[in-house]
Amino acid sequence: MSKRNLLAVALSLLSLALLWPGLVEPVLTIRATIELFGTERELTNETRSVLGAIRSLHESGNDFVAGLILLFSVLVPLTKAALLVPIFVWRSTPVAYRLARVVQAISKWSMADVFAVGMLIALLVAKGTANLSAVAGPGFYFFTAYCLVSNAAFQALKIDEPVTAR
Repeated sequence: MSKRNLLAVALSLLSLALLWPGLVEPVLTIRATIELFGTERELTNETRSVLGAIRSLHESGNDFVAGLILLFSVLVPLTKAALLVPIFVWRSTPVAYRLARVVQAISKWSMADVFAVGMLIALLVAKGTANLSAVAGPGFYFFTAYCLVSNAAFQALKIDEPVTAR
């Protein structure tokens, strides 16, 4: 195995180690208040992880949104990681090459980076409102790190197209 592919494996393992806390640790705390008769009253103060948000969306009947977050923040990353094993087991074969192409295609559809940017935008918008505050939790930073490391891993991955006899 080349040094480049060893780096890809190491980065993939690191990305998986970052993914778990990115999914279960608090991602965002949102606090909303209102001024009522000279007293500030708290309307909401919620902290959610990615998995907690999925569960909460499902319980409130927002299954489509919950499903999208589940697909792109949980299932796509785990599928990419799982496909790495057969790619290296069958390296230099047409199967490994096709699987590597599938992973590259899946990566394009992954919304992990969109999720991270969306969280940042939510933070910026919330900071502009006097009665609404948003604070990024450790899960946000773990998930963002997962996104960056995972992308680097698959950029490092090099599977040559097999030569076929014609």
